[in-house]
Amino acid sequence: MSTTAFLEISRLTVAFPRSPAPVLRDIDLRIDRGEFVSVIGHSGCGKSTLLNVVAGLLKPSQGGAVLEGKEVSGPGPDRAVVFQNHSLLPWLTCAENIRLAVDQTLSRQMSRAERAGWVAHNLALVRMTQAADKRPHEISGGMKQRIGIARALAMKPKVLLMDEPFGALDALTRAHLQDQVMQIHAALGMTALMITHDVDEAVLLSDRIVMMTNGPNARIGEVLPVRLPRPRDRLALAEQPDFVHARKAVLEFLHARHANPALAAA
Repeated sequence: MSTTAFLEISRLTVAFPRSPAPVLRDIDLRIDRGEFVSVIGHSGCGKSTLLNVVAGLLKPSQGGAVLEGKEVSGPGPDRAVVFQNHSLLPWLTCAENIRLAVDQTLSRQMSRAERAGWVAHNLALVRMTQAADKRPHEISGGMKQRIGIARALAMKPKVLLMDEPFGALDALTRAHLQDQVMQIHAALGMTALMITHDVDEAVLLSDRIVMMTNGPNARIGEVLPVRLPRPRDRLALAEQPDFVHARKAVLEFLHARHANPALAAA
């Protein structure tokens, strides 16, 4: 890790008015430029709350997040979010959904023709060129999520934030999109923070896995470096010792926290 983190979450505590205890307490996390970091933990441990603070969608009770030396105080085009629900506008085509984000964030940097070319480029990046003129109801769930990812990438964000982006998809579609995200991450060198419940997904995609204790008063329990060379091939990794070790370490952490209430508050 470098002396100055690209994205730094410091002393973050989030409490809600009607809750007797904070959802998150004293979260400290540093993420370098280009890192892919996953956050995993049981339901209610504040994973999505953490991501929402970084996205600027939720104001922390204490502490906060700093991106490239600037405090996060609200939503901004430097952070793009991909939710589990694709959130596409149903009356727009796939290309128009992406174009709307591009027009709102890059209109001062690109001409109209350049923006049209950029939309086409991002459609091609997620292999959805053939669906440019289709509306969301005309394509599958996996295809919708591809468009959601393309829309986020088209904003040229400094950080891509993903909240269980593949959680609603079938296993085969999920695997295809995971592979595609790995390829995009390698090609663009983007910084990514992903929330997930899926242990294999976290190990496959991440440089580090942040494991949360149970909520409320959830904290970072452990941070596991994933020492697997890139590019990664899911089939080749299945029996790779480092993959198996990382997977086992995450499962052991999650099961220990779930089985022992005392550890949940540790």
